[in-house]
Amino acid sequence: MRHALKELALPVFAIAAALLLFGLLVAFAGVDPVGVWTTLFKGAFGDWFSWQNTLQRAAPLMLTALCVALPARAGLIIIGGEGALVFGGLACAALAHAVPLPGNVIGTVVVCIAGAIAGGLWIMLAGWLRQYRGINETISSLLLAYIAIGIFKHLVEGPLRDPASLNKPSTYALNEGMLIGGIGGSDVHWGLAIGVVACLGLGWWLRATASGFSVRVVGGNPRTAQLVGLPATRLILTACGLGGACAGLAGAVEVAAVHTNANASLIAGYGYAGILVSFIARHNPVAIVPVAILFGGFGAAGSLLQRRLGLPDASVLVLQGIAFVLILASEGLRTVNWKTVGDRMLPEARSYT
Repeated sequence: MRHALKELALPVFAIAAALLLFGLLVAFAGVDPVGVWTTLFKGAFGDWFSWQNTLQRAAPLMLTALCVALPARAGLIIIGGEGALVFGGLACAALAHAVPLPGNVIGTVVVCIAGAIAGGLWIMLAGWLRQYRGINETISSLLLAYIAIGIFKHLVEGPLRDPASLNKPSTYALNEGMLIGGIGGSDVHWGLAIGVVACLGLGWWLRATASGFSVRVVGGNPRTAQLVGLPATRLILTACGLGGACAGLAGAVEVAAVHTNANASLIAGYGYAGILVSFIARHNPVAIVPVAILFGGFGAAGSLLQRRLGLPDASVLVLQGIAFVLILASEGLRTVNWKTVGDRMLPEARSYT
């Protein structure tokens, strides 16, 4: 219990400190920080409309955060979830147009699986480059994201473009029967349920299965994994594939539930925001759910900050950036052995007396 509270204290402190520093920053700009904090809360959780907007944004954040969390448990830092997301959305829209699928839930499942496969293979490529070519996975996954976005734009604006999309290039729209609807008639689509189930299911996989435990051993102690003969490369590629599949599924769900086709609006930064969500959640799939809801709320409140207080809509990105820096700094401080530091400083202090 004590260990769990210590694990919880770090992200809570980082978020609270980020809100405080963000308030000080806007105060220097002549804006009342209390008004900013109040508007953030109202814009995210103030009423049912705000909650719907928050939960809509939280759904893809859960899945893209898993794209970071699962490889991280295997010892890899993957930050290219945006590429897997756009490839997943592109695969969903392209398959729906190229293959005569049934216009019902079966067709929806098929295009979502296609998106997951596309995203999984894309992130597995980063893992393969690391294992077989020694290329740093953080750099390669980021560069692969830019490549994926470039391919996406080329295909959407060229070979896969719907001629009827004049002002905003896009692919052909999905069959209406294949679209993902809202939960209980609300604006919150079923992608939220998919994200929650994915987080809980993969959290259970890591904790309660032999393969999940093996992934954690590979990430936590590679030397031990080598001594006991665990297939490290296979486990790393599995973690990358599952993480990429989640991000690809996020792209497919965004197409089937929000946009109805693949267009530039799919490149909304959910893949990059998922990095922050995963780090705040300490790469714990279950903890990703509340953190994604919180940061989905921050994103939902951005437009309200602009309308009521005159702050730029992107000011919430500053808040997210501050939180990210603080969580990284606190992670570094957490690993410091303060007793050893004190023992080393004590003789130096005595030498000045």
